[in-house]
Amino acid sequence: MDELDRDEAYFDEGPTRRRAFDTRLLQEPLTLLPSRPPLALAETATVKDAMQAMKRRHRGCVLITQDGTVRSPLIGIFTERDVLLKIIDSGRNPATVPLGDVMTPDPESLPIDARLAWALNMMSVGGFRHLPVTDPRRWPAFILSVRDIVEFLVESFPSEILNLPPDFGREDGGPREGA
Repeated sequence: MDELDRDEAYFDEGPTRRRAFDTRLLQEPLTLLPSRPPLALAETATVKDAMQAMKRRHRGCVLITQDGTVRSPLIGIFTERDVLLKIIDSGRNPATVPLGDVMTPDPESLPIDARLAWALNMMSVGGFRHLPVTDPRRWPAFILSVRDIVEFLVESFPSEILNLPPDFGREDGGPREGA
């Protein structure tokens, strides 16, 4: 092959480089993922208290513990989805409904030494967007959200995700709507 052929070959479409998902990421401990400290309340707190706390701390759920702090066992979870389905949809007054009446009791959780694969499995099978992670005493250590997992994946594949063009490959200039 002479010099001219090599130059022309530069413009030929060759095999596209495709980075494979590294399955070793699934074995990473949950403690490596970005997470937030849990927001805890007692079961006697009202739905209004929970909604205000979630809004103030930008959280999608509240963990209910025996004494309302993270230094006691987890007994329930109350999420933004519960606000829609158990409060608004039923016409109940959030200022008077105690969390104990509308929380999901004894929620599924993962131990602090669990791996990402277990979190993905539980979230997928259970349809959870928030997953409590607890220590051996079942005290809340942190909350893992779908958003935390997405951030971890973006950090793991920054050039493949963050360097995408802003038009997402769309050819039409249709309206931008979304949820």
